[in-house]
Amino acid sequence: MKKYIILRTIPWLFLMLILFGCREDELVVPTEYDIIGDENYHSSIRGFYLVNEGNMGSNKCTLDYYDYRTGLYSRNFYAERNPNVIKELGDVGNDIGIYGSKLYVVVNCSHKVEVMDAKTGIRLGQIDIPNCRYIRFYRGKAYISSYVGPVLIDPDAPKGAVFEVDTTSLAITRKVSVGYQPEEMEIVDDYMYVANSGGYRAPDYDNTVSVIQMIDFKQVQQIPVGINLHRVKKDRYNKLWVTSRGDYQTRPSRLYVLDKRKGYNQMIVTDTIPVACSNMAIKGDSLYYYATEWNNFTSSNTISYGIIDVRSKEIISKSFITDGTEKDITIPYGIAVHPETGDIFVTDAKNYVSSGTLYCFTKDGRKKWSVRTGDIPAHIVFQPN
Repeated sequence: MKKYIILRTIPWLFLMLILFGCREDELVVPTEYDIIGDENYHSSIRGFYLVNEGNMGSNKCTLDYYDYRTGLYSRNFYAERNPNVIKELGDVGNDIGIYGSKLYVVVNCSHKVEVMDAKTGIRLGQIDIPNCRYIRFYRGKAYISSYVGPVLIDPDAPKGAVFEVDTTSLAITRKVSVGYQPEEMEIVDDYMYVANSGGYRAPDYDNTVSVIQMIDFKQVQQIPVGINLHRVKKDRYNKLWVTSRGDYQTRPSRLYVLDKRKGYNQMIVTDTIPVACSNMAIKGDSLYYYATEWNNFTSSNTISYGIIDVRSKEIISKSFITDGTEKDITIPYGIAVHPETGDIFVTDAKNYVSSGTLYCFTKDGRKKWSVRTGDIPAHIVFQPN
């Protein structure tokens, strides 16, 4: 019996020696696991990845994973899967996406996109993009928005750009200049729409959506929308929903709708929805949103939640959380909706410097479960089976 225990222990000791001996300057933090128990064996969704941004300058961007086959939530598994990677994921994870067999994590202040195997999380390489922000995919290419200039508030900050990357070779193939400090993008009918913020040039914010013709990869138009733009989401009718953060003082956050009216070949602003919106997720005809609206005068946030019908463009609910548990959320910071079940996920950044929380609500708005995450949980991508 003792011999059997020793034989079982030796492989684990050998593995730990490998993990902790690969780096001279720092230890590999082992993955932590929580049992959630929300299994779904028959779903076409295997699980989801969550990027924890980590406070700027802390080099604490981490990656979590939830597996619907096992019901296990894995916290900070990148370091253990990639023990030879110095500084791990890097400084400030700003977006995440899956395309084909690869997982992409945009790491803003480390000026790179980390590329991993989507099944194992093992690192495949990186794409060097200065001050990168968000990522989208289209016809075998990845598109990454970039502030281009250094991470610095500067009234003379340069215009941003969108980089095109081949998803096979991970090589940059094309680049196009857009507005100031571009954020999220969406693609409709072979045109890309990029929300420009101008955040580094405050109070002289940008107020345009850049339109890029994908064939020539040239900016062909800039649509005036609202100041300090951020999010862009496409609904199933090919309308675009665009958020403005306002100026944090007298001009409030707003949500805009861009569509092609009859007789127009190009997108125009058709509606302004009178709500503040920080982030949103669309499933079917429902747009779920939350707002964490900061005001410089009061030095406080105003937090709200809601649902908008994308067909009628009407607010149909003042909160998608129906059981009162929204009071447990300090700072909502990320949102996603399960493509099949309609479960709603909201992340809580809490105080921005310690562990956050991921909340899962049913499609009826009742809390299903919650779990501790890394620092500043923000971006979720679902993994197909």
